[in-house]
Amino acid sequence: MIDGMTQKIAVSLPDEQVAAARAAVAEGRAPSVSAYVSEALARRSAEEELLQLLDEDEARGGTATTEEHRAWARRALGVDAPSPE
Repeated sequence: MIDGMTQKIAVSLPDEQVAAARAAVAEGRAPSVSAYVSEALARRSAEEELLQLLDEDEARGGTATTEEHRAWARRALGVDAPSPE
């Protein structure tokens, strides 16, 4: 989970996503459902930031971004982990 201040909120999720989060906790892959969701949101934010940086580089005249470039960048930044189900 990300360090710092936290807020308790209520969200609605599909049954299968709740089940996946609870299974991750039960299997020891996440300390809590909140931590599981927080990690998923952090990964999504990092991925969006990465894609924005690649698009900005391309707009400045950099090399056209291919899916191969994007995949390499995701791996290099550690955001290539599978998304939560």
